Amino acid sequence: MSSAFAIVAGVGPGTGATVARKFGAAYPVALLARNPANYEDAVKDIKAAGGKAIGIPTDVTNAKSVKDAVGAAQKEFGGDKCAAAVFNVGGKFIRKPFLELNQEEFESGWEANGRGAFLFSQAVLPLLLNSTDLKHPPTLIFTGATAAMKGSALTAAFSTGKFALRSLSQSLAREFGPKGVHVSHVNVDGVIDIPRTHEWLKDAGPDAKINPQAVESKLYLQLGIHGY
Repeated sequence: MSSAFAIVAGVGPGTGATVARKFGAAYPVALLARNPANYEDAVKDIKAAGGKAIGIPTDVTNAKSVKDAVGAAQKEFGGDKCAAAVFNVGGKFIRKPFLELNQEEFESGWEANGRGAFLFSQAVLPLLLNSTDLKHPPTLIFTGATAAMKGSALTAAFSTGKFALRSLSQSLAREFGPKGVHVSHVNVDGVIDIPRTHEWLKDAGPDAKINPQAVESKLYLQLGIHGY
């Protein structure tokens, strides 16, 4: 197993957990989530398979919380090299007429995906820059959504945050790519099939939602290990 570690922020029952399990086969991995219940099963699975993992309760919108989480991962795995960092925070999905949105609801999308991605990136990029001598290029991966490409009606809060996330990823790719850090924005164009979305698109057929274990985890691992 690699001496460098991977870190996944925004671990939940869908993409985050499956991606963490995939990375756990190749690297020690730190799993970050606001609610420990979201990462506990994945941590157990990684360890049961012979890997190394630590779960860290983290609020990505809080600078100290993010800094402490990255520091805890370094202390746990004993190093300052990070092979891959994944920002998979979704934030609140608010579907509401624009004139009925209050300021707190509108800003919630940006706080998770704008501020959160900013704080996470500032915390992990020094480690990624210190890892350009690894066999594969260190990688920073952001999970996007359809809303990052087009703002649909009733999704002003969510799409604003996702647009900010995509814009940040493009800026970081242009700044840090020449320095040896691969930055990717993965556009997940669909609804992930998790308990929270169980009732969504229920009459649209078996292929209406995305199985997080089918394709995404393999894609993230390819990006993280090979920098495709």
